Amino acid sequence: MTVRPVLSIGHPTLRVVADEVPVEMIGSDAVQQLIDDLIETMRHENGAGLAATQIDERVRIAVMEVGDNPRYPYKPRLPLTVAINPIIEALDDETVEVNEGCLSVPLRGNVHRNVNIRVRYRDRDGIEHDEVKRGLTAGTWQHECDHLDGVLFVDRVTDRSTLATWEEFERFQRDDFVERITAFVERVGS
Repeated sequence: MTVRPVLSIGHPTLRVVADEVPVEMIGSDAVQQLIDDLIETMRHENGAGLAATQIDERVRIAVMEVGDNPRYPYKPRLPLTVAINPIIEALDDETVEVNEGCLSVPLRGNVHRNVNIRVRYRDRDGIEHDEVKRGLTAGTWQHECDHLDGVLFVDRVTDRSTLATWEEFERFQRDDFVERITAFVERVGS
């Protein structure tokens, strides 16, 4: 496993629509090594997720995991998940305003995410999954899948006044956001 450099906003790979991984290639050494590198890099950077495009690989693979993450202490636990060729479908019109950050963008800002989604994907063993995700976990899925479509969270920010550096977010916005989002997590359970 190798910690790979994470691309920053402005790099052209962050704006490409990634290619699907052929099912017969999932078990290959190259794909399995890429998955290991994604996991190692995500953990090293304290991310809640990481898409292949963020490490300059133009394939539809993302990894997600939330444990005791110092960057996101309010997020519910999310076991290590490897999503290959993920597809997301909103289950209803309910949304929540979330203040998001990103390993590729040195800012945070408010975006609206669907609260209830259906995800279909293959795991690193090629096994198909069809699951419902809710709350902040659904938001994490949407954020990572956006990366695979060349979309950054800043593209979804409608109120630019919510944009802040991490330092200024911590100083001026964090407490209000954590209070609001904790109440949301308690209400929806994830």
